[in-house]
Amino acid sequence: MQSLPDFSEAQWFKSSRSQTQNACVEAAHVPGFAGVRDTKDREGGTLVFNSRQWSAFLDDVKSGLVDR
Repeated sequence: MQSLPDFSEAQWFKSSRSQTQNACVEAAHVPGFAGVRDTKDREGGTLVFNSRQWSAFLDDVKSGLVDR
C-alpha cells in the first residue's frame, strides 16, 4: 500500500472562477499528486488524486463533461 503524500506545506489555491460564496473547494499540488479540500472545513480531510487521475479530471472539465 502506498503512503499518502504530505500536504502540510502545500500551497492551496481556489479557482479564479470561484465566487465569493462559501461553497468552494481548494486544491494543491505536491510531487505526483493533487489534493482537494473544503474551504469551510480545511481540517476535515483531503481527497488525494495521483497525477494521472488529476489530469483525467481536468480533461473532463475542459471538455464540458463535468458541469455544475
